[in-house]
Amino acid sequence: MFFYSIITPVYRRPQEISELLQSLCVQEFRNFEVVIVDNSPDDSLKNIINPYRKTLNLNYLYHKGLGVSESRNLGVEHASGDYVVFIDSDCILPDGYLGTVDSYLSANNTDAYGGPDRAHASFTHKQKAINYAMTSFFTTGGIRGRKKHIGHYHPRSFNMGVRRELFTRLRGFSSIKVSEDIDLSMRIYKDGKSVALIEDAFVYHKRRSTFGKFFRQVFSFGHGRYSLGKMHGDAVKTVHLLPSAFVMYLVSGASLLLLSIKLFNAWCVFLVFYTVLVFADSSLRNRSLIVGLLSIFATFVMLTGYGTGMIKAAISGSKRDP
Repeated sequence: MFFYSIITPVYRRPQEISELLQSLCVQEFRNFEVVIVDNSPDDSLKNIINPYRKTLNLNYLYHKGLGVSESRNLGVEHASGDYVVFIDSDCILPDGYLGTVDSYLSANNTDAYGGPDRAHASFTHKQKAINYAMTSFFTTGGIRGRKKHIGHYHPRSFNMGVRRELFTRLRGFSSIKVSEDIDLSMRIYKDGKSVALIEDAFVYHKRRSTFGKFFRQVFSFGHGRYSLGKMHGDAVKTVHLLPSAFVMYLVSGASLLLLSIKLFNAWCVFLVFYTVLVFADSSLRNRSLIVGLLSIFATFVMLTGYGTGMIKAAISGSKRDP
């Protein structure tokens, strides 16, 4: 049995942090502590968090304006667990989450792990649609959180655990503003350490509540992926280029209309087929036609956001290169 330190950075979001802490209160496995690092404009969240001290071994740290990576690093400095576990404030843990993690780590010599994310039954239709776009095989999101994935599996910081000594020796998360979790995973691999996907250690992840925020988030992911490719050399795989190819496919439609009506019709047929495929898959998975319809929009937002982010980063990078 290991001892775990749950590290969560938070910026405002009182309802979300309360839901996360409530899910920690009902964990069947109790050998853990919680470190909340609050970088909000004021420390009013303390009034939300303090009542949970009665049930949880909880440490609240307030540091105005601290970045998310720096917040996680600060949390680790105040942690004492064998593993530091990073959980985002917009996540809810199933009551067996820590027990599942401990059972796996006790049976396997693993230096770092990650787990998938799911949509809770209580989530809104929009949140379920966004979750579908980020996790479906048909949107490239399915390469995360599955045993069959392309290349090395890279845990994401919304659901990620690392041996504390290893995290400290690697100097934690870097100061890059996006994809810092993938950067850390790559450094762990390059250090010769083991990384595992624990498929049953899932979290319920609310993600962004509006499509506008979701677009900005995935745009930064695309931009960050290109930056990781520049840093590590092997961070960009073919699958990461598919959203950019999708953007170029959409743009090509106008040109095809001018060149050939037959080519344009073929372009439309493929787009309609893909749209119907997403609608049918999401509707069946979520048992909701409304979520299925919203998933079409969420999928287009995800692909175009990620794709344009990578395209912009590539153009900006080529201009800076000699």
